[in-house]
Amino acid sequence: MKNRWLIALSAVGIHISIGSVYAWSVAAKPIMNLFKCSISQVTLTFAIAICFLGLSAAFLGHFVEKEGPRKAGMLAACFFGIGVAASGLAIRFHSLWLLYLCYGVLGGIGLGTGYITPVSTLIKWFPDKRGMATGMAIMGFGFAAFIASFLMKKLMSIPSVGVEGMFYVLGAIYFLVMFSSAQYLAPPPKDWLPAGFKAKLDNGTKRIRSDLSQLTANEAVKTLRFYFLWLMLFINISCGIAVISVASPMGQELAGLSAAAAAGMVAIIGIFNGLGRIGWSSISDHIGRPRAWTIFFIIQLIAFLSLPRITHPVLFQAVIFLIMTCYGGGFASVPAYISDLFGTKQVSAIHGYILTAWSAAGIFGPMFLSLVKDKTQSYSATLYIFSGFFGVALIISTLLIFNIRTIKKTKKHLRLKAKQALCAA
Repeated sequence: MKNRWLIALSAVGIHISIGSVYAWSVAAKPIMNLFKCSISQVTLTFAIAICFLGLSAAFLGHFVEKEGPRKAGMLAACFFGIGVAASGLAIRFHSLWLLYLCYGVLGGIGLGTGYITPVSTLIKWFPDKRGMATGMAIMGFGFAAFIASFLMKKLMSIPSVGVEGMFYVLGAIYFLVMFSSAQYLAPPPKDWLPAGFKAKLDNGTKRIRSDLSQLTANEAVKTLRFYFLWLMLFINISCGIAVISVASPMGQELAGLSAAAAAGMVAIIGIFNGLGRIGWSSISDHIGRPRAWTIFFIIQLIAFLSLPRITHPVLFQAVIFLIMTCYGGGFASVPAYISDLFGTKQVSAIHGYILTAWSAAGIFGPMFLSLVKDKTQSYSATLYIFSGFFGVALIISTLLIFNIRTIKKTKKHLRLKAKQALCAA
């Protein structure tokens, strides 16, 4: 019998490797100087990687379910490790197209496969703490930028390594960590329950919340609640990633932060992003996913409405950090929300379909913000529009809650009718 906490640690090993993609900006300027190209050309590498994260998660979700987390984790290690290492060749040959192919396409496929690989396994090992379990792994993705940025800076500062060698070294490290972590990943035996939790079930002090349904991925996409959840995640990511992309200049413009203070705020954002992932996902275990997501949207609606009028630097940063906890919390709690709505039959595949919202939001959010900023010459208008988006998200979240209650009432009514028919017979 495997130890479920070591399963969680293995999941963190995979996510803390692929989460290094968030540290891409550390390498952006050195690459720009080497290639003599614009920052937008180098940033496109990151955009391609995020795009292929969503696409590969959608297309390879069924592979994860069919072949299991060990093989899927090994596949992710190959794609991501080789993609990062081969990016060193792109630096050697000064080829942007090769960089797009290696880091963007190959690395992006490894990102998507690695992101969804541990999800269904963790949910099955932690039936009593679904949100916390997936939050631990996805927290690793959020915190990875700190570790990766330190390693990248350290390696690039070594003359014998430089930018090219940095990719070779990191590619090898990520491959080894991910490949090793994948070896321990495995689902629990059928009908397995944690010993302490099983005892509490037996004596009636605990009960397992029954899932709303048990659907395959292809059945899930035919339901209204799938699209409600997709839109909720899309709005949460679009607004959050847009704020991340301009946090420094926005803080300087609206709150009068100095360049150094704004840079410090950007660094701390990553901490609150990670804390939000484990914090909100754990809270959702106690109050339920529908309530947690509704709270996300209420907080952010108020926060985005308030930001344009906040001029105190400390208060401005505090509101930004609060928004970032909700941004991270959405990522971490969505796998548990999926299992609550659709069961554990094909969680990875459904999660993969849902993550296409990330690909779409990663393009839409920053582009929409840039467009409005160019038209209005101010961040305030964008923040007010984003608060309107959260108003829409709040309505969708409420509709989803009504949808869930309607399904539960229908199931209860059908059970009652079946019982009455049995008694009559």
